[in-house]
Amino acid sequence: MRLQEFHKFFKTPGPVVLPVVHVRDPAQVDENIRIIVGEGAPGCFLINHDFGVEAFLPVVRGIRCAWPSLWMGVNFLAVTGRDAFPVLGRLTKEGCLIDAYWADDARIDETGQDSSEARQIAAARSASGWAGLYFGGTAFKKQRPVAPVHWQDAAREAVPFMDVVTTSGVGTGEEVGRRKVGCFRAGVGDKPLALASGITPENARDYAVADAFLIATGVNRVGDFYRIDPSRLARLMRTVREIGSCG
Repeated sequence: MRLQEFHKFFKTPGPVVLPVVHVRDPAQVDENIRIIVGEGAPGCFLINHDFGVEAFLPVVRGIRCAWPSLWMGVNFLAVTGRDAFPVLGRLTKEGCLIDAYWADDARIDETGQDSSEARQIAAARSASGWAGLYFGGTAFKKQRPVAPVHWQDAAREAVPFMDVVTTSGVGTGEEVGRRKVGCFRAGVGDKPLALASGITPENARDYAVADAFLIATGVNRVGDFYRIDPSRLARLMRTVREIGSCG
């Protein structure tokens, strides 16, 4: 997927805001989705911080049934695409369509010398029959560190293996930093770039070069890991619309 296709799909020229819901229970997810839809965000990601994938799947199925037209992605915590794509394929066969998968670690080798794991993931994706967008974590928080001198290399090596190259700061809620974003932008070229930590309504303009914001802490209620603050999300949505209107 190229930049023009990505932005056309989401019907916005500016960064696409995809709030991340840390799942606790179905009622809490539903409450957050109502806020997300109400403030005009085009979709969301669900992530299972508090329990395993098997316990997560019934929630995913239930939310899809309750919100059949919602653009919804998932992150299976600490699981690579090699194990996640078969699960997504099975969900597809059940009629539970998941629009995107985000992996914290896409197993990219920035040196280009050993892409065996990334190729295994690509093979699992192909065999699964799942047809959604793959957001692949590259030089991502809490994964194997990548030296700054290799950030652009990592982004470039990631391009063939995913739809949206996705990076982050060093920890949850930590800004990515302009230098890293600049390196990644240069490395991905005309492929979409997503940032998955540290975006807030206050600093979003600094990261307008990115194509998507996967955001939780920056729009959550203060001190609350599980609930989105409608006013903060509204402010972020206004900012990205202004970014888009400026071209």
